[in-house]
Order: sequence, then structure tokens, then C-alpha cells
Amino acid sequence: MNLLRPTLLTLACLLAVPSMADDLPSLGDASSAIVSPQQEHQLGRAWLSLLRGQVRQLSDPQLKDYVETSVYRLAETSQLQDRRLEFILIDSPELNAFAAPGGIVGVNGGLFLNAQTEGEFASVLAHELAHLSQRHFARGVEAQQRMQVPMMAALLAGIIIAASGAGDAGIATIAGTQAAAIQEQRRFSRQNEQEADRIGIINLEKAGYDPRNMPTMFERLMRQYRFDAKPPEFLLTHPVTESRIADTRNRAEQAPQGGTEDSLRYQLVRARVQLAYEDTPGLAAKRFRAQLEENPKLDAARYGLAIALVKGGRLNEARENLQPLLAKAPNDVTYNLAQIDLDITNNRLPDAQQRIDRMLTLYPRNYPLNQMRVDLLLKQNRPADAEKALAGLLKTRSDDPDVWYLVAETRGLSGNTIGLHQARAEYFALVGDFTQAIQQLSFAKARAGNNFQLASRLDARQRELMAQEQMVKDMMN
Repeated sequence: MNLLRPTLLTLACLLAVPSMADDLPSLGDASSAIVSPQQEHQLGRAWLSLLRGQVRQLSDPQLKDYVETSVYRLAETSQLQDRRLEFILIDSPELNAFAAPGGIVGVNGGLFLNAQTEGEFASVLAHELAHLSQRHFARGVEAQQRMQVPMMAALLAGIIIAASGAGDAGIATIAGTQAAAIQEQRRFSRQNEQEADRIGIINLEKAGYDPRNMPTMFERLMRQYRFDAKPPEFLLTHPVTESRIADTRNRAEQAPQGGTEDSLRYQLVRARVQLAYEDTPGLAAKRFRAQLEENPKLDAARYGLAIALVKGGRLNEARENLQPLLAKAPNDVTYNLAQIDLDITNNRLPDAQQRIDRMLTLYPRNYPLNQMRVDLLLKQNRPADAEKALAGLLKTRSDDPDVWYLVAETRGLSGNTIGLHQARAEYFALVGDFTQAIQQLSFAKARAGNNFQLASRLDARQRELMAQEQMVKDMMN
């Protein structure tokens, strides 16, 4: 599927022009007249479906849960008024994070590799949330005056091209734009970056983090990539300069000491990401062992070693490394999930069942635990029970394509063919393939037979998807 056209990035370069005004936008400002918050929301959701169809994504429930929880923690104390957020985790080791109109937050796996502490990770997300709260995209449209909502889609298309790794195409297109327009874009972008830094620092402190994490992150990134001919995408769109570091340092130093800098949970999630980007589980195990030799009390390294050993099939060693962690924190979700995964891999299904039942009594709404429960039910050849469990999961994650994909697979195993086609339709709609989505509903209607009530619901949903497809086509024209 390729709904993007090269000319869109050219327009994106002209559109990425934030407002020059230092004042924060107010309700009813000019940008809201040109692009309303509701239009931003609809546009963002349509764009997200396109992006999902263009890039590889990280589907690890624990990683997704951590990102979502972290961003919502920051959103609670931010100036963001519309907190209907959606997330995409991109499977790339390159450093990048972005925010798009409509509350879309994107994070590359590479952000975890580069942000050494939770505070550094949060500082990047606080900066991105500030772009959303200040409606920099809509204000960029306002600054151009002549631009309308369809033109704003060009900016989002440019982000898709960058996020999908088509850097050469993006650079070639940028080179074809007028130099004056590019210069204006950069001038306005610097002002947006300064504003996002300032708002982000305030939000970090309100959310309980030490705002000094932001300049610390910037300083290390500048040292790390100073001599790179092609720096990561994040530094191309968020240039780190000495003056920017000095400005954020001066602002952060005005805050009182004592905010959060790091957490064990972040380091555990970071270990999972580090394992995902190692060439082999054996290399990851070797690196985690080296960390433990340097500091035997480093729980994150012991956890990383344990999950690397599970992935490498060295189950007895994995169990030995998990035991001290579980003894220290018997109710920790992350450690117990690792033990459940180990037991499933080792075909010790009754042990896995007992542990997951106990953990769900403590944390009944935990997404990774409920996801693991479904995995266990499927391993036990209980697809009908897994389908019921997924119905509960859909109540809170109805916009998650990973969940719908698993729903489709599970319904297929349980013999629910109509439900299989319905689930596939929802999955394809969420990843921007409306042709497949509509076709799947046609398959479902063909099997509905004389069940007119079901056929009517399927027909209504099909019309909704057709309308969404037309909206996306109009947006891209």
C-alpha cells in the first residue's frame, strides 16, 4: 500500500512553519478558526492509520504499556486540553520521537537506547507533548494564512516518509524547494523548539521529574553525535546547539532539587529494548553478564540476562537468575511476567496458570498480564476461552491493531468465521488498508445468511469504513 506521493513532502516543507508569536494560543484563536481541534483529531487518526501501514512497529505489550503510562503521567500535569491520545511505537534503533496533530505520539525503540534514565526519556516526551499543547501544527497553518486542512496532511505525510526511513527521498524533495521557504521554516522552527523546551521543563517539574534531565539529555546527544555525517532523525528535526543547552540548563536550574531521575521499571523496559536490538540472544546475555560482573546488585542487568537466556533456550540458567529477583519483589509484574513466559516456554503450563491467576487478582486491569493470559490460553488449546478474554481486552484497547490481529487469529482457531472477518476488517482499517477492510466485511456478510440483524450491522460498519476511506482520499488530494 502506498498512498503517499512525493509532492506531499515538498508541501510539508512549506507547511512546517510554526507561528512567530511568543504568546500561547488561546481558545478561539486564529489557528482554531483555520484548523479546529476536532479537525486535528480526525486528521491525526486518519494519518495514524497511514503511518501504521508504512512502518514496522514494536508490539511488546510491556513496552507499549510503559510508554502509554509515562505519557499519560506527563499529560495529567501538561497544558494539553485534548487528552485523547494514541500511540505508535516504531521498530527502529534510530533515535526519534514525535507528536502529530490529534494527540498522536510516536516513539522509536532507539529512544530507549539513547535515553539512559527515565528522566531523560520523560524530557523528550514532555517536549513533544508541549508541541501538542501549543498546537504548533495548527499555528503553522495560521502563519501561512493560505493553507487549509488538506494542506496540513502534507506535513503529516512528510513525517511518514521520515519515520519509514525514506531519508534520501525526503532530502531530495527538500532540495527542490525554494531556499527562502526553507529558511523561514527553520527560523520559525527554532521558536517552536524554544517554546516546547520551556513548556516541557515546566511540565517535567509538575509531573515530579527533575527538569535538569532535559539539558543533560541534550548535552549527551550533542557529544554522542557531534561528528556524525548523518545524525539521527530526532536531531535533524530538533537541532541541539550550545545556546539551546544553555537556555534549558538555566531554566531547569531554577527548579528545586529532588525530582525523579530514574526508576527500576524504566531500566527493566530498557533492557527489553536492548535485547530486541541485539544480533543474537547470546550477545545480549554476554553484555548483561558483563554489567553484572561490574555491579552484581544491578537488578535490571540480571533481568535482562534472564529474558535473554529464555529467548536463547537456556531455561535452567534463566530460572536461576529470576529466583533472586522474585524473592526480592514477589509481586512485581515484570518479574512475574518473565517467570510466566519461562514456564510457558518450558511447557510448565500449570505453574504458569497458577502464577498468572495470582497476579491478576492483584492487578486485574494490567494490559501485559491480560495479554499473557490470552497467550497461555492459546498454548493450552483453549481458543474459545481466549476469545472471551480478548473481548475484555478490547473494552480498553479497541484502537490497538495488535489486539485486533490476535482477535482474528483466535476467532479463526475457535471456528468463529464471521467474527474472524470482522476482526480482520477492524485490523485493516486501523492500518489504513480500507480496501481489505471493506472486503473482509463483504466476506462476513456472505456468511451471515438469513441473519438480517447481523447483516445490517455489518452493512452499517462497511458504510462507515467507506466514508473513512473517502475522507482519507480527500485529505490526500
